[in-house]
Amino acid sequence: MSLSAVHGTLSSLKSCQADIGTGMDIVTDVAMDLAEAQDDEMNPGIKEMEAMILECAKLDREINYFVDVVQQVTAEVATQQPEAMFSLSAKVKEQFTERIAQLSDADLHTHQKVMAFKESVKNSFKQANQESAESMEELDEDIAVTQSQVNFSCPLTQVEMVNPVKNKKCNHHYDEAAILGLIKTKHSQKKKCRCPVVGCGNTDVKESDLIPDQMLRRRIQSYKRQNNRT
Repeated sequence: MSLSAVHGTLSSLKSCQADIGTGMDIVTDVAMDLAEAQDDEMNPGIKEMEAMILECAKLDREINYFVDVVQQVTAEVATQQPEAMFSLSAKVKEQFTERIAQLSDADLHTHQKVMAFKESVKNSFKQANQESAESMEELDEDIAVTQSQVNFSCPLTQVEMVNPVKNKKCNHHYDEAAILGLIKTKHSQKKKCRCPVVGCGNTDVKESDLIPDQMLRRRIQSYKRQNNRT
């Protein structure tokens, strides 16, 4: 197998990984709809979706480790004799198996999208319980007021967020692409990334601190739909 073929395979895996992330977002949306329609947190449907999210997180993690191992092994092989390519597959399999054996399923609960799923479902239950005590007319008024008070704009781009993420350290929101771009730029300059919200004391924003906020994303979408009708 040539190195170009290996790189092509890794590119396909990363595309697959992006599809897995999209699928996890869809499952979270469905779980939120179910949570809003019912008041039982032990609903078996939601439990099944959580299990599905965990399986996707496990696959996502394994792809990350596999890509990392392949990149390390190919970097080593590239500096050796051409014959070393024949042992590439065996080396990758050996190192990947060793890494996977050290992993714990308990760690999956710290996966960003698993954490986002749990928080989104919990917030949906809270919202459903609050709404059950109000009339639909009062609910519409409350939603309108809430949405008018919330700033849906990214502090970096100053435009409406598409995929909002919440910083679990300072609780500020940003559009995912914008904040990841800023973090990458700062790191390339050997600098830490400061939270772009004026007055925030968080001087070291890390990608691991960011959690997708599905609830806010749905509120933004709802707000846009309402504006389109008016």
